[in-house]
Amino acid sequence: MPQFAQLKNDTFLRALLRQPTEYTPVWLMRQAGRYLPEYRATRQKAGSFMGLATNPDLATEVTLQPIDRYALDAAILFSDILTVPDAMGLGLYFVEGEGPKFERPLKTEQDVKALQLPPAGSLDYVFKAVTQIRTELNGRVPLIGFSGSPWTLACYMVEGQGSREFHTIKKMMYARPDLMHHILDVNARAVAEYLNAQIDAGAQAVMIFDSWGGALADGAYQQFSLQYMQQVVSLLKREKDGVKIPAIVFTKGGGHWAEEIAAIGADAMGLDWTANIGKIRELVGHKMALQGNIDPAVLFAQPDQIAAEVRRVLDAYGPHNSGHVFNLGHGISQFTPPESVSVLVDTVHSYSRTLRGG
Repeated sequence: MPQFAQLKNDTFLRALLRQPTEYTPVWLMRQAGRYLPEYRATRQKAGSFMGLATNPDLATEVTLQPIDRYALDAAILFSDILTVPDAMGLGLYFVEGEGPKFERPLKTEQDVKALQLPPAGSLDYVFKAVTQIRTELNGRVPLIGFSGSPWTLACYMVEGQGSREFHTIKKMMYARPDLMHHILDVNARAVAEYLNAQIDAGAQAVMIFDSWGGALADGAYQQFSLQYMQQVVSLLKREKDGVKIPAIVFTKGGGHWAEEIAAIGADAMGLDWTANIGKIRELVGHKMALQGNIDPAVLFAQPDQIAAEVRRVLDAYGPHNSGHVFNLGHGISQFTPPESVSVLVDTVHSYSRTLRGG
C-alpha cells in the first residue's frame, strides 16, 4: 500500500464529522468538468469521455485542474456513476449531446436473474486513478470517492439511458417488485465493494449519488432507494489506519425525507437547492452534517449577486462552527463562467470566517 503525504487541510473532513472548523469548507459537484477550458483540452486529448475516465493519468489530470485553479477544500475522483453497471457487462457508451446509454439493458426476467457483481479486476482503472490522484494531491486537500446509489444505477440499467418519466423501471417496480429487489440487492453489494476498494486505494471520504431517488413516490422511496443506501452504508469501511472515513448520501429531491435519511447511519446528507438548509439543520443537525445547497444557476449572475446568494445560504445554515460543507445543490453547469466559481469559493471562505467572529 502506498504511503501518502500527511493531510495539510482537513477542514472538509472535520466538517463532515461535525467537528469545529475555522471556516465553512467548499467543493462543487462536477467541479472537474466542461466549464473549465483546461478540462476541455484534456478531454479532446482523450478522444472520448470514457477514454478520459478509464485513463488514470488523464483522470488524475482533470481531477487536479479545479484544485489548481481554486481554493477548494476537497478533490473528487473524476469518473462516472455508470462504471459499475458497465463492469457488470451492460456495455456503456456515450452519444454526443444525448448522454450515457447501455447496449444491453435489463429487459427480461432472464437478464435480471443473470445479473452478477462486477468481475475482479474490471474496475481496477478506477482504483489506480484514486491512488494516483491521492499521491499527486500530496496532502493538499482530501480526496472523495463516489458511486451512484443502487436505485439510480438501476434506473439506467433498466431504462437503458437517462429518463424523464422512468416508465420502464417503475413498471417493473410495481409489476415485479421481486425482480426490482434482486437488481437493487446486487447493486447494493456491488456499490459497497466498489466504495470500499476506493477507500483501500486512498479515498478519504465517499459519497453516494442518488440522482433519481426524488422521482419515487413516498413509500416507494423508502422501499426501493433508501433501504438499499442503508445497506451500502452498513457495509462501508468507516475507518482506515485509525482515521475515520466519512460517508455522504445525496438524494436529489429528497429534502422532505431528511429525518428518514438521517436515520441510515451516514455522516452527512447532501441537499439540493429546493431544501431549506436551516430547517433541516434543526431537524437532523444533531445526527449528521449537511452539504449544499446553492442553486447552480446562481453562478450565471453578477459577482455581487453570487456573493449575496452565498451569504444567504450561510446565514440560513446559521452561525454554527461545525457540520456544514458548502456545495451546489446539483452539478455545476458546463456553461458556468470559470471566474464565477472564484467569487463563490472566496465568499464562502471569507463570510464564514466573519460568521465565526474571525
